[in-house]
Order: sequence, then C-alpha cells, then structure tokens
Amino acid sequence: MNTPLRKIIHVDMDAFFASVEQRDDPNLRGKPVAVGGDHTRGVVAAASYEARRYGVRSAMPSVVAKRKCPDLIFVRGNFEKYKAVSQQIREIFFEYTDLVEPLSLDEAFLDVTFARKGKPSATLIAREIKQRIKEATGLTASAGVSYCKFLAKIASDEKKPDGLFVITPEEAQAFIERLEVRKFFGIGKVTAEKLNKQGIYFGADLKQMGLQELIRQFGKSGQYYYNIVRGVDDRPVVPSRERKSLGAEHTFGTDYYLLADLKEQMQKIEEELWQRLQRAQKFGRTLTLKVKFADFEQITRSKTLLHKIESAQVLHQTALQLLQAEEPYVKGVRLLGLTVSNFDDPRLEAVQLTLDF
Repeated sequence: MNTPLRKIIHVDMDAFFASVEQRDDPNLRGKPVAVGGDHTRGVVAAASYEARRYGVRSAMPSVVAKRKCPDLIFVRGNFEKYKAVSQQIREIFFEYTDLVEPLSLDEAFLDVTFARKGKPSATLIAREIKQRIKEATGLTASAGVSYCKFLAKIASDEKKPDGLFVITPEEAQAFIERLEVRKFFGIGKVTAEKLNKQGIYFGADLKQMGLQELIRQFGKSGQYYYNIVRGVDDRPVVPSRERKSLGAEHTFGTDYYLLADLKEQMQKIEEELWQRLQRAQKFGRTLTLKVKFADFEQITRSKTLLHKIESAQVLHQTALQLLQAEEPYVKGVRLLGLTVSNFDDPRLEAVQLTLDF
C-alpha cells in the first residue's frame, strides 16, 4: 500500500508585530510603523507594509529606516502581547491537527494529512484557518499549501499579504525550475551570491549541478540542495510542545455596557470553548477572562481552582464570577474571551482560590 502524499500548510502572519500594534491603536492604521528602536538608535524588529513600501525592513538600523521613511512612526515592542496573540493563533491550529511545528511567534507548519476537522482538502482547510484567525484576532495571515515543508514555506510568500497559494505535486517541478535560488527556503544570502557567481540563478540552473559537486562546495547542505531542487523533502512536521491552553473569544459588532448583555454574549463563548475542551479532552484548573474595551484598553483576570474544570456548569459559574467582578463596564466592551490553562495534574502547595491581576 502506497503512503499518501502529505498535506502541509505553512501559515505566516502578515507583518505580525506591526499589525498587532495597528490593530490595537486606530491612530496607527494605514501609516508606516516600525516596532522597536527609535529615530536615533536601535534596530527595527518589524515594519508595517506601509513602511515596507519605502524599503524599511526588519533588522535595519533605525536611523537608516527613518532616512528612508521620514514619516516613520516608532512603537515600543510588547512581546508579552505578541506571545499571547501567537498562542491564540496556535490554538486555532490545534483545532485541526496536533501536528503543529512553530518556527517563530508568527509562523508555523501544519500537517493536515489526517485533519481532525474541516474538509479533506488542505486548500480549503488553509482558507478556513485564515478566516478563523481573522475573526479571532482581526489580523491577516498568508498560507502556502503543498506536499512538503519546503514548497509550503515558499508558497506562503507568493501572495502576501492575506494570500493563499498552492503548489500541487504536478506543478512542483516546473515551479521549482523557474524559482530564483535566492528564494529557496534553506539557501541564505551568502550561498545565493556564491551560486549567482557561478551563473546559477534559478532552480533549473541548480538542477544541473551533480550531488558530489554540491557536497564538495556546500558540505552536508549540498545533499539538501540536491533534493529540494527535485522537489524531494521528507522532513516531517515535528510538534515542539503540547498546547498549554484552549480559548475562545468574540469581537462584537457593537459595544456592550450592561452585564445582562455581556452574560448573553459570554454564554456563546462558553459553549464554543466547552466544545473545544471536550474535543481535545484537555481540562485545566485556571480560567482567564479577557476584556477589550471600546477604547482598546485590554485587561485579563484569572481564577485558579482546586479541581479541573470538567463540566460546562463549572466553566459557566467561574466565568460569571470573573465577569461580575469587573462590573460596572462604563467604557463599553468590544471583545470578550475565555481561556482554560493549567492542564497538568495539580501538585498543590495551597488549597485556595487565587485571583491573578
């Protein structure tokens, strides 16, 4: 029996750090933004697409970035916030497969060959994941779909931002042959320049080099180059860690001020979260409430229980306590979210409830 080709998705968030800042501050939207550094020193950690049009890039000295884009707005990075959003996105991935391999906060490989939900088509799953990310976070992602990690990674960069690109097995060879070697995932700038000096600019050129010659010039990497230019990449998607939390949240079309309205909206979130907990068969002791107000201020409140939250009733009661504790909601609420964490079996040092502020 032949082993089926794998279905690999590479998801890459669009200008992640900068997009999070633009999402949370309406005054930054549509403007060139650099996360990190300032106009006199430091380096740019991330740049919005508006800034990239001027040639501003990550790892660029801030002084150079400001010279290229005089109207550039520098924003101090908030990596705790970025990690929280990244975890939120990762939980969406886990709804479809446990085979999730994060490469960084803003990108990951997913093996959806035997996805637990969604249609059998990896392309349709990728489209659904992009939509789920947009609904949950307000951010856009680009996705690449193929039968191996190398091509999925290349594909995700083809239609940025907010893109979806598919490279089928039938299209792979022709695609690779016309691909510039500088765009090959795994071939860095120095190697690309070395190849260019030998007249090797595209995959078709690289394919003419023999295995022994590639190994002679590039060592162990030569075998990798020989394989990928032929569309051979058997590397599996390797999960790096177990999920640490499960959550659900909704952004509302109107701001809510009354506790009764918030309770009604919270019930929908509880139902969605409870379904995810049951599906994953993971139950934790800590429940976290996330509240984003109309002015985009955001707070989280947590409660850790002695026993795991293993019933919808306990989930509801705990969520209600957290929600009621923040009343009155004078600024109006535009988003509510709930997250369950602390999945490990308790090794209790103290038998008490705690509020994490």
